[in-house]
Amino acid sequence: MEPEFLDRFFSPEQQRRYVTMLLERGGLTRRRAEYFVRLWAYLLLKQQQDVMGNLQPLTQLQPLEGLVACTHREAAELFYGDQDRGSDRAAGMMIDRLVALGLLDKRFDGQALSLQVRPLPELVVQPVSIATVTLTVDDFNPRTDTIPLANLVTRTYAELIKDNALVSPKIARSFRSWAQRYPKGMRVLRRSDNLNPVGICILYPVTSTSEFNFFQAPSKSFYLTTDNEADPFQMATPGDPDCTSVYIRAWVIENQFLSVNNLCLLLEDTKQTLVQMQADFPNLCDIYSLIVHPLYEELRLKLGFQKTCPDHQRSYHWIYLALDRFLELNISQALASLKLGSEAGASD
Repeated sequence: MEPEFLDRFFSPEQQRRYVTMLLERGGLTRRRAEYFVRLWAYLLLKQQQDVMGNLQPLTQLQPLEGLVACTHREAAELFYGDQDRGSDRAAGMMIDRLVALGLLDKRFDGQALSLQVRPLPELVVQPVSIATVTLTVDDFNPRTDTIPLANLVTRTYAELIKDNALVSPKIARSFRSWAQRYPKGMRVLRRSDNLNPVGICILYPVTSTSEFNFFQAPSKSFYLTTDNEADPFQMATPGDPDCTSVYIRAWVIENQFLSVNNLCLLLEDTKQTLVQMQADFPNLCDIYSLIVHPLYEELRLKLGFQKTCPDHQRSYHWIYLALDRFLELNISQALASLKLGSEAGASD
């Protein structure tokens, strides 16, 4: 089996179907999803040839039976083909990234590299259709919602996270701490059938002494997705007359539930929550957040958020909108022409 023959045994149409499923799972760029699907299929075909002595076209991707040898040169041909941007070294770095994302296991004995696809049951067994599932917006329940939503945020921002084992527990602790200190600012999008949370909005009132962070590069104040121990943003307490800013620390919906209707549902609730927060913080007038994924760039334009301080080392910006302008918005009208992409997320 040679990399150049992959499309003969696993068609581009089938590859695209699995790429779409991976994007719905979240935490991957389209390019990395494409590379992973091609690598998975190639490893399956190599294993099939070793076991059966011949090759048959694949109809679906299945778990591997153990490790399969694969060189960086093979991976480079799979990923990049004849494109100039590919190299053995680049392919090796991509494999390391797929390992870090929890998609692959690898073993190197000093001479040969072997790979295995980690269990991904959601791609092997077709998920239950969500076409009839309705969603509601509800208070965040720290007892039942913390772990699912911490995992959702971790998957969504895998691109920014170096060590999931450190970051995921930190996100969970932060969620529970924030919910204890200001529960009004945490809202979830919840399935009506099994009550599982599939989205979260965190409105975080900021002390006046923390506002300087909005005027420097965003990466200098990343907290949830890093191993930084100190949170650069301090939460204001209700009644603080100096609190003028609210930081949208997370606004995430699982990709499979992304629709204009569900976006409108969570945005309308966000408006209502901000009105309630004005009773606690009478001088609240500024909304800040971050843009990370392409869909939220389009959503930013539809809602009227302006880019402010950029990050010159990364393609991130703080974005800003006056609270009064947001509360005046007709959400359904503003999002009427929104075209959804494949990935979404806005967070620290």
